[in-house]
Amino acid sequence: MSRWGRKRLLVPSAALLWGLQFAFLNPALALVLVALFDATPTEVGWVLAIYNASGFIASLVLPAYADRKADYLRPMLVCALLTLALAAVLASATSLPVAVIGLVVLGGPAGVGSSLLFAHLKHSGASPSDVVNTRAIVSFAWVAGPPLATLIIGAFGNRAILVAIAAVAALNVATTAAMLTQRRAAAAGASEPTDEAAGGPPVARTGVALIVAAFVVLQATNNAAVSIMALFVTHDLELGVVWAGVALGVAAGLEIPALLLIGRLNRRFSSLGLIASGCVVGIVYYAAMAVVSGPLALVAAQALNAWFFAVVAGVGLTLFQAVIPRPGLASGLYVNTRRLGAIVSGPIIALGSLTSLGYGGVFAACAVLTGVALAGIGLAARSTSP
Repeated sequence: MSRWGRKRLLVPSAALLWGLQFAFLNPALALVLVALFDATPTEVGWVLAIYNASGFIASLVLPAYADRKADYLRPMLVCALLTLALAAVLASATSLPVAVIGLVVLGGPAGVGSSLLFAHLKHSGASPSDVVNTRAIVSFAWVAGPPLATLIIGAFGNRAILVAIAAVAALNVATTAAMLTQRRAAAAGASEPTDEAAGGPPVARTGVALIVAAFVVLQATNNAAVSIMALFVTHDLELGVVWAGVALGVAAGLEIPALLLIGRLNRRFSSLGLIASGCVVGIVYYAAMAVVSGPLALVAAQALNAWFFAVVAGVGLTLFQAVIPRPGLASGLYVNTRRLGAIVSGPIIALGSLTSLGYGGVFAACAVLTGVALAGIGLAARSTSP
């Protein structure tokens, strides 16, 4: 059995725990700020902006440090410990400024742990299919995490979610420590494999820049579509808001089997080819949503949405790891396309909703922008040397 095969128990456990850790924290953070620190809506907005800015910087700095050391597990262990410290600070703080300092100093760097896990996989020789399958576990955690967090808060109070986060972080510490022990034992018998021989064909810097820009656009369209789903359902379709939840739930649920299927297809087809096909599906999805008129069509279209985002989330990560030599930088940049996409989604919503299609115009704009991203991917493919 390969060394990667011997990691099959620890790696899925780590992926599940890192996914749960922030599936608990991120959706509940605004509620915690209001319930525990009496934050106003304006203050919540500013705190979340500062917290995300901290995460953006940390997603570049920590992976770069890990790349220099060629060690991703020790920084990942530090991230888990920082999460424990963050939970303690939020539970014991008595004022909003102290909580903000904790989120910036501890929470931003702690959020890099998941990126470091995928960088470690790449560095230790995992195949693109293994990376996509691991990403599917993280998606499962994000599907299960928010409802579980809501259940914990409803049953035991707002502070209970901080206890749950601390418990998951403690398990993350234990899992990462076990991975370190396993690595030391493996290093005693053989040299540590690297990804120097792995990866796809070389891509010029212009191609890399095009890929990064294309993914910012793709992430922005997804964020915009999710953000206005409830408004689109209630305002344009004149349906109950529950249908927005059903649509988003179906898309999230189908994303997991889509990722598993993509993991198999990734062994036969190139990452650029799969992403191009995903963009085509995304264009069809957004175009369909712009003209959808009833609940059945709304829900049925989510199968397209699931495939589109599964390609962006799964194959996108492996593509970044293939075209950017440093695993940490590759994973950090990929994560930050999501953050930048969230910023870009604001103007998409603002301008798209001004059309005669109402909120359907946002979906139409997303279809056009996905086409632009597809063109960028095509240009990047041309920069790939034969």
